[in-house]
Amino acid sequence: MRSRRLAGLAALLGTVVLWGSSFPGIKVVVGIVDPMTYVWLRSMIAAGVLAPYVVYRLLRGFDLRDSVRGGLVTGIVFALGLWLQGWGTHYTSASNSAFIIGLNVVFVHLYVTLIRRTYNWRLASSLAMSIGGLYLLTAPQGGFGLGDILVLLGAVMWAAQIILIDKYRPRDPIAFTYAELIPSTLFIIPALLIYGPPDLTLEAVMVTTYLAVACADGAFILQVYGQRYIDPATTAIIFLLEPVFATIFSIILLHEQIAILQLIGMIMILFALYLSIRWKAYA
Repeated sequence: MRSRRLAGLAALLGTVVLWGSSFPGIKVVVGIVDPMTYVWLRSMIAAGVLAPYVVYRLLRGFDLRDSVRGGLVTGIVFALGLWLQGWGTHYTSASNSAFIIGLNVVFVHLYVTLIRRTYNWRLASSLAMSIGGLYLLTAPQGGFGLGDILVLLGAVMWAAQIILIDKYRPRDPIAFTYAELIPSTLFIIPALLIYGPPDLTLEAVMVTTYLAVACADGAFILQVYGQRYIDPATTAIIFLLEPVFATIFSIILLHEQIAILQLIGMIMILFALYLSIRWKAYA
């Protein structure tokens, strides 16, 4: 069991590393195409890469109904989260958006507390420390307006995605990931109606392909596998490492600077993760 838990931890850390690496790429792509086009194009490429595997498994007679059904339900929540985050970020700052989205960890912990009724003070301490670290890392500013409310609803969707994956625990992570991506491809309809056919460049296609294969396919498959062995509350804290890795990649690739308070915030999140792993949320 310990080896499986370590494997799950490694898989989830791989997920956040890949997600963290996506931020510089996203910044490049949305500078070329509109956000809706980015979402459906990335999801369509990612689903297209996994489609041959799903077809092969079906032709071989494997029963993928549970994995596909769970993936579609989770994919709807995931697509809503993307939409709400993008819509809300238009009306608030990027730092506010990053902080509020990170609050999905609170909703996951509330689920563990109220529904599963299996919680402890040590995990609560790791939650408080991780939120404090996230605040220092993202440095949100200003009041709480419409954009912040929309992003907060997006955070609820991200929390639901973690909980749904834990609920379904699919036997086939690849088929589940394929189905999870399908709802996001439907953004092609409003994108074409509002913006028309995209004017894609080779750079946009290449970067989007990396984001689709590595940060969508690879990251989601690792997430589904990792959550087999890691509880939702700990998973949510692990995912707070996403802005940590995003900051690291931004420093390396975009030559951005980091303040001392941001560094302290990163250390706090890492220590909160240690506390969460050291003491399991429930048996």
